[in-house]
Order: sequence, then structure tokens, then C-alpha cells
Amino acid sequence: MARINLPPLTRSLLVTLIAFSLINALLQPVRSTALGAITRKGHGSPYLCLVPGKSFKYPWTFVSASFVEQNVFGLLVTGLTLFYGGRYLERAWTSSEFAKFIAFASLVPNVLCFLLYVFFYTVSSSGRAINTTIQGGIPLQAAFLVAFKQLVPEHTVSIMRGVLRMRVKHFPALFLLANTISGVLFGTETAMFLSWIAFLESWVYLRYFKVSPLLTSAATNDGLTIRGDASDTFAFAYFFPEPLHTPITAVSDQVYNLLVALRVCTPFSADDIESGNEQAVARAEGGLPTIMTSRGSGRREEAERRRALALKALDQRLHAASQRGTSPMSSSSAGITRPAPAAREESRDGHIINTNGTTGNNSSDESGA
Repeated sequence: MARINLPPLTRSLLVTLIAFSLINALLQPVRSTALGAITRKGHGSPYLCLVPGKSFKYPWTFVSASFVEQNVFGLLVTGLTLFYGGRYLERAWTSSEFAKFIAFASLVPNVLCFLLYVFFYTVSSSGRAINTTIQGGIPLQAAFLVAFKQLVPEHTVSIMRGVLRMRVKHFPALFLLANTISGVLFGTETAMFLSWIAFLESWVYLRYFKVSPLLTSAATNDGLTIRGDASDTFAFAYFFPEPLHTPITAVSDQVYNLLVALRVCTPFSADDIESGNEQAVARAEGGLPTIMTSRGSGRREEAERRRALALKALDQRLHAASQRGTSPMSSSSAGITRPAPAAREESRDGHIINTNGTTGNNSSDESGA
């Protein structure tokens, strides 16, 4: 039997997920229906899951809640997410960077969702809000999809033996849409809140804070790093369908300008954007491992798509810049100063007096001419 090769942190996370889910099932056994182990929800132990009315006694639940699943279906989905996604990201980022990402992806959404339900309870005094169980791998799933959008947006995933083919860059929007519809129609609002919070939090972390090595300098072992990802293709609007780019960009730019004015984040410079675009091209050209074992032709097609997308974004930026300012030729020619011809005056004694103070003989000049 072939040995499954998993990086150490991914292996530990899988063991933690299975162990915590089994312990939770023992602490909160199913008594409702025969299918309860497959379909149940909202029966989490306060020792492992996040319950707003009780979790202040058990602070570790702010992290452990992301590794507890209530039913077999959730356990299967989160397990596959960690198996494939964790294996890929840990190898692409190293174990230490992957650990930081997991810490942010599990802790921050749970804390914010906890505060949201406390706010609901404060406003409505609803016992349901204070006793809601917050748990599951939804934050990890959303965060992994954002990371894949950054690393391999043009990678095509084939489902059902090629019947359904979809690029990775479309998965975050579909994930948010599915959880939003489910939250509104089927009452799974906790999953809806967690998915949106994790999506925004992981994008902010990868966009502005994560430190990555410069792939363009990896061959020379310069050890240079870059903070965040200022590439055009990782902008917030590019997570959604193209018809929505303009309105989303208008709103996100206003929020971004407000955060810059409040000094919450630092604006990107032109060099940052250029470096981010170079990073995106370097990833497309094979600087990172593939998600699945794929053929070289697939990687070449992915690289071509990413290069075309980067060139399109660059062309849009140049077009917008040319509309705001003057053309480079006019601005450069305006800065050229031509020396004025020296004014000459002829004195009465036949000498030529230049304005710079030199003198010359008129007859010699004429003969030389």
C-alpha cells in the first residue's frame, strides 16, 4: 500500500480535526434521528465549540471550534480541504508561514462572529443568539479558496471526469453565494457569517501583511522578500464576475482611501504594484507546485492565461493613466530647453561684440564665412 505523503502540520491538523470531532460526538451524543450523525447541527460541546454565553470560561475554543464538525458530511468536506489544500499551501509557503495563516484563518473569524452574536444578544436579548454554537471548518475553507485565488487563479479543476470544468478564481464567489443562500433560506446564518468574515480577513492578510520571498530572486538566492500582494489580479473586485468589477471597485476604493486616511493600512506604491505583478507572472511560470499531479501542457496553458490577464490589467492601468495626464512625448519635449542664439552687436570700430562679452574682428568673420 502506497504511503500517503503529507507535510507535518497538515498531518497534525487532520488528526486534530478527527479527534476533536469524535470527542464532541461523545460529549454531545445524537438522540434525535437515525440520520442525526449525518445531518445534525447546533449540538456542539462548549468545551470544544464556541458558545457566546459560555466560551469566556474556555478561551481555547476560539481556535478549537474550527476543527470540530457536527456531522459526517462536514467532517468529510473539511478533511478533504485540509488534505489537499493544506498539503499544497504548506509546501508552497513552508510550515511556519502556513501555521500563521491557519492561526489567522481560525482565530479571527471565530472572534468576530462571537462578538457579532454578543451584539445581537445585547440588542434583542435573544437566548438563541447567546446559545448559538459556532464551529466548523467554514473559515478554513473560505481562507483556502482565497489563497488558491492568489496562487493559481487560472488553474482549471475538472469535476465528474471533465463534465464540469471551472477555474479556481471563480470558487470564492460561488462559495460565498452558496453560503449566503443557505443562510437566508435554510437558517445556516452562522456559516454565512463565518464564510464572509473569513473571506475578508484572509484577503486582507494576504493582500497587505503576509511576507513572501521574491520569486524573481529565488534563482539567485538573494533572500529578498515582499510584504503583501499588490498585483492587479488580486484586487478585491477580481474575486467577483467581471460585470460587477466597476461598482465593487468604486466602493472598495472609497473604503481603501478611508483606511489609508486613518492610517490603518499603507498605500501601495507603483513599485509595489509592479513587484506584485511580477510575482503573479513568476507563479504562473511554474514557481509553485501544482494542486494535483498535472501534465506540463496544463501548466503552460495556465501560465499563458495568467500572463494574458496580467497584460490586460496593465493595459487598463496605462489607459487610465494616459487619460488623467499628458502624453509622455509632450511632457518630455516640454522639458527640453534650447539655447538662444547669441546676440551680436557691431561696434563702431569694426569689432563684433557678443552679449557674452567676447569680441571678434568683423573682417575675419566675414572672410571665414
